[in-house]
Amino acid sequence: ATLTLADGTVRQAKRLVIAAGAWSHLLAKHIGDRIPLETERGYNTTLPKTAFDVKRQLIFSGHGFVVTPLETGVRVGGAVELGGIERPPNYARSKALLDKAQKFLPGLDPAGGREWMGFRPSLPDSLPVIGGARQAGTIVYAFGHGHLGLTQAAATGRLVRDLILGQNPVFDLSPFSPNRF
Repeated sequence: ATLTLADGTVRQAKRLVIAAGAWSHLLAKHIGDRIPLETERGYNTTLPKTAFDVKRQLIFSGHGFVVTPLETGVRVGGAVELGGIERPPNYARSKALLDKAQKFLPGLDPAGGREWMGFRPSLPDSLPVIGGARQAGTIVYAFGHGHLGLTQAAATGRLVRDLILGQNPVFDLSPFSPNRF
């Protein structure tokens, strides 16, 4: 596999793994694979530790947000926006989540928060793409885990290792094939 970087540097490898999250489908398109990945954008605000004394995650499923205690503070997050990777963040979403949280948690101090928006690479069938590129046997895809990217990273890494080493994965990977689209 030959990879040309933005600065013109050329790298060669026996195998290449494309695991670039929300940008993976753009790389796959250059190789000839059209994968219908869409980016779900999630929002949150991380407040200082002093914002509210919460010991466990609080899930307000009927209202679309979660309050999570972290070592670094208190996170108020949720929301899904199908907005792709080009549009600027819409932080009105994180502000709305914070407003909701204040209604449920009297005394929550919204001051000093850090807003964040992240990309969740998702596919129409909610399954990731794990498998070889259609026309380039030296390229393996591993992306599209949606909300479970960090959770499924280690298991996907092992499956990709098996594919690269020519070993049989521990289960049938055909449901995850990039050729299913």
